[in-house]
Amino acid sequence: MYDKLVKCFETIRGHTRFQPLVGIVLGSGLGDVMQNVKIEKVIPYWEIEDFPISTVEGHKGQFILGYIEDIPVIIMQGRVHYYEGYDIQEVVLPIRIMRMMGAEYLILTNSAGGVNFSYHPGQIVLVKDHIASFVPNCLRGRNIEKLGIRFPDMGEIYHKKLRHLATQVGKRMGLELEEGIYLQTSGPSFESPAEIRMYRMMGADLVGMSSACEAIAAKHAGMKICCFSCVSNMAAGMTDNELTMEEVSVNSRKIENILSKVIFDLVIEIGKE
Repeated sequence: MYDKLVKCFETIRGHTRFQPLVGIVLGSGLGDVMQNVKIEKVIPYWEIEDFPISTVEGHKGQFILGYIEDIPVIIMQGRVHYYEGYDIQEVVLPIRIMRMMGAEYLILTNSAGGVNFSYHPGQIVLVKDHIASFVPNCLRGRNIEKLGIRFPDMGEIYHKKLRHLATQVGKRMGLELEEGIYLQTSGPSFESPAEIRMYRMMGADLVGMSSACEAIAAKHAGMKICCFSCVSNMAAGMTDNELTMEEVSVNSRKIENILSKVIFDLVIEIGKE
């Protein structure tokens, strides 16, 4: 896997010497969230040797390298998922590449089902912790010492200061960002009502099919992480509605502009650190 990482990294370096400070991952229905970035370079995933390709509709599958004001960022416009058939280490490979390129911070976004009855579609929730026990651990196998230690601490995956900065950014916009616990499943089927009841009993507020494994890889690599979940629907059994990917995309797009402003301002705050 490390050889594959190096090959992907060298291919990117053949395109550009750009060194980002912040990595940003855009989830389902959020592909156009960063329209105001000053773009330096766009690299489609298929131009990177051995790089996993996004196969999900709405995930463009490209890196955008550019600037938010004067802060260098790398944006994944479309991620890859475990349910697409990739090994979990391939799923987190892009995160590790961003770290190898120089990114010290990671901002994750996702569309999630609301498990907490107090949530509503169209709400943005700040992830404070996660449950990743339902997907394989991306650190399984021989440890790559150049990326991180064998047994990394996960006591504070989502950086407390970044969460505070994000909360302050939200308040300036008149947006109260609640904090919640995100649970990752393997997908691609939506969860059953019985599973949702179990997840709620376990303490989950949100459920989705990404992000937690990426956060583990980023934490292993020493990155500071912040994650935003967009409540795209209420989870199975909480309403009479049938769950569809179309509903996820529609509700996520409704809050693109708000989330874009939050991320934009958060990156500026990071640049002041």
